[in-house]
Amino acid sequence: MKILLLVIGKTDEHYLVEGIHKYCTRLRHYIGFDFEEIPDLKNRKSLSEPQQKKQEGVFIISKLKAGDKLILLDDKGKDFSSIGFSKHLQQQMNSGIKRLVFVVGGPYGFDDSVYAKAQAKLSLSKMTFSHQMIRLFFVEQVYRALTILKNEPYHHE
Repeated sequence: MKILLLVIGKTDEHYLVEGIHKYCTRLRHYIGFDFEEIPDLKNRKSLSEPQQKKQEGVFIISKLKAGDKLILLDDKGKDFSSIGFSKHLQQQMNSGIKRLVFVVGGPYGFDDSVYAKAQAKLSLSKMTFSHQMIRLFFVEQVYRALTILKNEPYHHE
């Protein structure tokens, strides 16, 4: 199985880019992992919120392949402990899915067309984080989950 983290917009802060790169590099020792940025919409300020979500949705859906499982990072999604998330990832790996696609949406969330394509929603916290920070938190949690599955000493209970 491979994992793709798909995000809307560029990560601006250098410290976040550095952290994301660090964990993406570590992840590739465990699993096929890709991080892909969909460029910000042009003329975003001239578009309404629904128009922005719709256009972002077109880009998100265009990145999907047959056999992908789409999971949206969404504040209304299911939440896990780190160990629970590692078990969930193991179940996904055992299920025969070719590629697990996680998506961090734009500032207004997802269009209904994206929700309709998604098989699941995942919440990393009841708190709200910036769309750029959640990228780093997510790649670290995937790394943590894989080290838990390998029984490596990164995670402590």
